[in-house]
Amino acid sequence: MSRNLENTYAALPEIFFRKQMPEAAPAPHAVVFNEELAKGLGLGDVKDAAEIFSGAKLPPGSVPISQAYAGHQFGYFTMLGDGRAVLLGEQIAPSGERFDIQLKGSGRTPFSRRGDGYAALLPMLREYIVGEAMFALGIPTTRGLAVVLTGREVVREEVLQGAVLTRVASSHIRVGTFDYISEFGTPDDLRILADYTIRRHFARLENAADKYVLFLREVARRQADLIAKWQLVGFIHGVMNTDNMAISGETIDYGPCAFMDAYDPDTVFSSIDTHGRYAYKNQPKIGAWNLARFAEALLPLLDADEEKAAVLARREIEFYWDCFNQNWLSGMRAKLGITGENPDDADRINDFLEEMAAKKSDFTNTFRAQAKGDAKKYNPAVIPRNHRVEEALSAADEGDFSVMHELLAALRNPFEDSEKYSQPPPTCCGYQTFCGT
Repeated sequence: MSRNLENTYAALPEIFFRKQMPEAAPAPHAVVFNEELAKGLGLGDVKDAAEIFSGAKLPPGSVPISQAYAGHQFGYFTMLGDGRAVLLGEQIAPSGERFDIQLKGSGRTPFSRRGDGYAALLPMLREYIVGEAMFALGIPTTRGLAVVLTGREVVREEVLQGAVLTRVASSHIRVGTFDYISEFGTPDDLRILADYTIRRHFARLENAADKYVLFLREVARRQADLIAKWQLVGFIHGVMNTDNMAISGETIDYGPCAFMDAYDPDTVFSSIDTHGRYAYKNQPKIGAWNLARFAEALLPLLDADEEKAAVLARREIEFYWDCFNQNWLSGMRAKLGITGENPDDADRINDFLEEMAAKKSDFTNTFRAQAKGDAKKYNPAVIPRNHRVEEALSAADEGDFSVMHELLAALRNPFEDSEKYSQPPPTCCGYQTFCGT
């Protein structure tokens, strides 16, 4: 494995993390390895992938840590942290880009609370599958590098097969990271975190006089773009807590996520979202709510005058909405092949959506059927439909990974028609997802 591993996050003050070795898996066995991603990262020949990506063996240059963060979970502040994840380090790819390499499910950490720190096979495979689908759709996302069976049993409601997902991200810095430092750190800690994040993700802002205001604006821009892309493909994240909102603008933490089949703006899949806080229709405003929590954490850096800082923060929340609405409208125009810009386009699009909801029309196939000419490019034929994901996971649970690999092959080409993978499920109601923790 390549030695291009650095540890800039582990060089920050220790309030931001705890040093933590992953637990060695008793009998590691790789069941999926992302060779295309490994090549892009410049990892070279990974001869001992099962050992490295299960935590049994550290790659050269690794300084393993678990990151500290908090989060507003369903609106309520909670102290969290990497309860079952270990950051091995930051891989410098041949492109010069920096990527976190993180093990998810590798055992207890100081942030595990009452949890065992382990992960089960099927939720890790779900995250891998959906992440690859999002990447192929052009939606910013974390990705899976490998899923490794550990040979360890994991006890939840039943005994499950243990596994570790190796996750790759631009970084794992979250809105919840800023929540945590705002609550428990010092003003110096907050400035250190903000400066580090700017240097890592928004380097062009480093020397700007109002860099922290511009930082907030860039995060708002990325979140608006990301959530608009979710809405345009019918993706429902399922648990948009602030600890699941990456500052980089990537989709992170695929727990109880799913794609809609029949269009219904009230759709909720997560078994724990009993009041629909994170329903499809609510995702844009939850993005704004999360961004407001980020802005609150940044207030001391925006301006020494609290009232002026609050005015600046509110302005950037309004900017988020401007960006989201523009991205959503332009995306819908593209999906429907609407040329030019007419003042009544939004009304026409919403009328179309209301008709789809009344008829319980399939979201993906209805837009695909409407597409003519270049508009095929904006309307996927293949998404990770829930019944196909469950089919793949059920087979994998019995040791047959061929169904999953066939699904992944189709998902890599989402704009190509597929007789098998374009079909909606026989029934569309009652599907639930679970977070896997």
